[in-house]
Amino acid sequence: MKKSFLYPIFAILALFVSLDMASAQAVISRTEFICYDKRADAKSDIRTNNDKYIDLRPTLQFEGEGSVRAVYEQEIDVPASWNDYNAYLHTENVGGDYTIFVNGAQITSAIDRFTPTEIYISPYLVQGKNVVAVVVVEEPYMAAVAEGLTMPQRQQFDNCYIFAQRRLGIYDFNVRLVPDSLERFAELRLDVLVDNSFSSDEVIEVGYDIYAPDGKLMEYSVNDLALEKFTRDTLSFKPYIYHSNPNRWSPANPKLYDLTLYVKRSGILWEYIPLKVGFAQYGYTEDGAITAFGKPLTLKKEVYNAAADRATTEREIKALKQRGINCLTPDYPQPRWFYDICDRVGIYVIDCAAVASPSCADNRALGGTPANAPELVDEYLRRVESMYHRAQNHVSIIAFSLGKRAGNGYNLYKAYELLKSKGDSRAIIYEDADGEWNSDVVE
Repeated sequence: MKKSFLYPIFAILALFVSLDMASAQAVISRTEFICYDKRADAKSDIRTNNDKYIDLRPTLQFEGEGSVRAVYEQEIDVPASWNDYNAYLHTENVGGDYTIFVNGAQITSAIDRFTPTEIYISPYLVQGKNVVAVVVVEEPYMAAVAEGLTMPQRQQFDNCYIFAQRRLGIYDFNVRLVPDSLERFAELRLDVLVDNSFSSDEVIEVGYDIYAPDGKLMEYSVNDLALEKFTRDTLSFKPYIYHSNPNRWSPANPKLYDLTLYVKRSGILWEYIPLKVGFAQYGYTEDGAITAFGKPLTLKKEVYNAAADRATTEREIKALKQRGINCLTPDYPQPRWFYDICDRVGIYVIDCAAVASPSCADNRALGGTPANAPELVDEYLRRVESMYHRAQNHVSIIAFSLGKRAGNGYNLYKAYELLKSKGDSRAIIYEDADGEWNSDVVE
């Protein structure tokens, strides 16, 4: 143990005894994105110019055995300007399952190590100095749910950060470029969920512009939205995008449109979100084949998880594509840049939740496998919903998998129903469904 640290370690260890799976309300399931104050920064993904962004690189304060393996801490300075912002902590590459504390308060119970996660922390921050603690833990139920899954060795806390987003702004979005009813051109289907966290009614302007792969401006629009205090509402856009058929996305033609979301208040632009959007439409047939633009796909699949860094990953994906592989099937949710690479390089992805219990998959008794243990249903639903929401807008994703081999049972029935409730046309797959109803495709 180190002799000096920012928050008394014994206080954190004392709080830890109260951990339970129910304390996960702070975990947010939404699209993974960053807001920028300037369009130029958004386009180039420059975060260093953003005073609402803080890299999280906590230092080791304690190493031990048992349920608490290590404690990491970082002191952050929260400026007064954040009073009108909501603050979120983004975590990945922590090095184990973990629990988050802010200023000594437990924010969440153990979070699975495989799924990049966003955590709402505003209620626990104060103006000035704050201490964020990451407690790496070993919990039997977490190991059982994701038995046998391993991650490549990445730099610990890589891409962990805190960012502040205006309390009146875009909370989430869903974007698709799909054929119109006559398949003459594309139709942009853009739903923007806007949040008003203020204690007063507010009016906000939400806009977008979209550029074709050749750089031509195709469409733009700005609409007003009135929001009552402490409410959210959705603003929808459905314009036609002409001359789009040559830009249909496929591994052979991975063309992407540039779309930027932005908001205005009292005529002042203050939030930009950059996106890459592909023109595609996925579904599945009655006999269980995945389709693109209504035609069954011939898939040559390969299990592949992102390597230790982006450059290596892109090089390996390109090599797989040269070998004739056109679909990747990762074992668990990947870093956002993995899906960016797949969109740009042109390769299909069947995304997968961090679920695997192969050693007890054949035991169909109640509780015989974690997948059929109802007391774990919230954990399964959290993993599946997080997998879906954070990467749903990527054009390379053609289907969603509930997990790897884990048997079947109540938790995966409920997970299938959850994804079906999203209204997504893409197939839901579970390789261990064994002919049961909670898989649209027979693997």
